[in-house]
Amino acid sequence: MAPCAQTGSGRLSRGLLLLWALLGTGLCHTGTEVEGFGQDARTSPPMAVFNWTAQLVEETYTNITQKCWEFFVDLMKNVTASELCEWKVISRPYSFLQTCLETWADHLHYGYPNVLAERYIFQSHHRYFHNCTLEHQVYFDPPEDVLLAMIIAPICLIPFLVTLVIWRSKDGKAQP
Repeated sequence: MAPCAQTGSGRLSRGLLLLWALLGTGLCHTGTEVEGFGQDARTSPPMAVFNWTAQLVEETYTNITQKCWEFFVDLMKNVTASELCEWKVISRPYSFLQTCLETWADHLHYGYPNVLAERYIFQSHHRYFHNCTLEHQVYFDPPEDVLLAMIIAPICLIPFLVTLVIWRSKDGKAQP
């Protein structure tokens, strides 16, 4: 399915390893030899073994995103109701969900953002974060007449100031 992503130490990254464990499938076989690629497998790692149809990719991505969502829900069980709006607490599970959805879409060449990923993100907001309000006042644009005055005033003031500077510099006397 997806090529093995290795870290500098030669081990799989924790996130991918966790997903493979969650899926219960052996998606990456590092110890097996690859046949039928025409080149030495050590110099050209295989990118795709199967000719995936769009339906198969969508079905696979749907299954994987469901596992991402289940893992996110499991992580959110550790968050108390009073902590649901604290970014320091929810950033790790929320970032995991977003990264999981994006990474697998990228591995499957599915495209991100997509409808399925948006559905899970909206679902997370609706289920966990719908009562979070902003602590600070939300600022809106000023009324149009105030905005117009704030734009025109400096524009009209600039020629006056330029004229004043030129007029004062024509005096001819050196200023200390």
